[in-house]
Amino acid sequence: MATDSTRPCIGAIEPVAGLTAADRRQMWCLMQAHYEGLEPTQFHGDLAEKQWVITLRLSDGRLVGFSTQTLLPVPGHPDGLVLYSGDTVVAAPYRRTTALAGFWGVLALRLVDANAGRRLSWFLISKGYKTYRFLPMFFREYHPRPGLDVPEEEAAILDALGRARFGSRYDPARRIVVAAENGCRLRADAAPVDASRLDDPHVRFFVNANPGHARGDELCCLAPLDRDNFTPAAWRVIDAATATVSS
Repeated sequence: MATDSTRPCIGAIEPVAGLTAADRRQMWCLMQAHYEGLEPTQFHGDLAEKQWVITLRLSDGRLVGFSTQTLLPVPGHPDGLVLYSGDTVVAAPYRRTTALAGFWGVLALRLVDANAGRRLSWFLISKGYKTYRFLPMFFREYHPRPGLDVPEEEAAILDALGRARFGSRYDPARRIVVAAENGCRLRADAAPVDASRLDDPHVRFFVNANPGHARGDELCCLAPLDRDNFTPAAWRVIDAATATVSS
């Protein structure tokens, strides 16, 4: 008999409005297992403002991972849109699966095709290095990144979004969303940064750019969403997800 850790996972893009009460309880339990300082009202409020959730389920329907998503206009930039990723968590036994990333890519490409002529980007706020490392894995161009200043236009978009969504908690000098006192933060054992991790230049950059990550500070990041900006690694996981949709 297959154990939980060896069971195949099924990815999907689902409307938030279609989530059942059981789905929402499982999502809350996953968040509690990985984050400290998160209040139920905060979690459910964040979920309510999202349009889609990328789900990772076992064959019995049980949720073992998810990522919430919504499409937002960029204040002061009439042609600007961002796909904004909110809460994202995957239970430890299933972190090697690429299904969640693949279906995120499927959603992103649908939005690229539906918004031709608009400037579309991915807006990510990252509490941990594991989330930040998704950027170099998936994209050729993204900001901020090692060895390169954030270009003026991308900086303006990040600042507009940061101020609009987070108000005084947004620090434009560092492009950090400063954690509220006793606010939501990763549990100490969820993504520890030991000396061996710092050998990775992307992890080292993230830790230097966001030294308050352990207390819940979030680094604001932006990546252009267009087909030419996806890496070969991204296309592999997107193609795998697309194949499961088509089969």
